[in-house]
Amino acid sequence: MSVELEHYLVVGALLFGIGIYMALAKRNFVGVLMGIELMFNAVSLTFVAFSRFVDSAEPLSGHVFVVFVITVAAAEAAVALALAVLVYRNRGTIDMDRMNLLKW
Repeated sequence: MSVELEHYLVVGALLFGIGIYMALAKRNFVGVLMGIELMFNAVSLTFVAFSRFVDSAEPLSGHVFVVFVITVAAAEAAVALALAVLVYRNRGTIDMDRMNLLKW
């Protein structure tokens, strides 16, 4: 039995589903960030799988796109964690339900 494109797509879909669940169900800011990062990784996995299994004129285009996705994900994680530390210093919690900074 060999690993085909469908196997990668199923794993990517499962990872994306778990990431959506984490991003929507967790009340902790760090848990939401982990869910978003998991969704980024699932999309990256599918890009690499399509780049590997689909014949095209430019076979490395999926890999190059994944490098950009990883760069954006790293920048997003750095900014989001800095915001989490700032909110924790000011409010004493990173619980998503207790953050009401934008309410009147």
